[in-house]
Amino acid sequence: MPFLSTVFAQDTINLTAPTNFGPIANITVGGMISWAINSILVIAGLVFFFMLILGGIKWIMSGGDKGQTESARNQVTSALIGLVVVFSAWALAQLISTIFGINIIQNFNIGSVVTP
Repeated sequence: MPFLSTVFAQDTINLTAPTNFGPIANITVGGMISWAINSILVIAGLVFFFMLILGGIKWIMSGGDKGQTESARNQVTSALIGLVVVFSAWALAQLISTIFGINIIQNFNIGSVVTP
């Protein structure tokens, strides 16, 4: 069985854990919430921007057909409303950060519970 002799030919196996997990140790629940909020805002902004572009292309390609033009106009209107909602959410988070000092966007700090 020469195959098994080559498989078991290693005499030592290194099972030590790597030591370069320093940045992972700094992950907090607040940091994950901030990352999630930032990601949702960016993804939502991109989705609504591309919906706006596609609505504009549909409007151009409608060729004067009233139904297609109305559909494209509704898509553009919905995309603009979506962009306004996303921007308003970002502006509200910035306002909360400025007034109350709770920075939701960059470093969300939940705080600690102190027991007597």
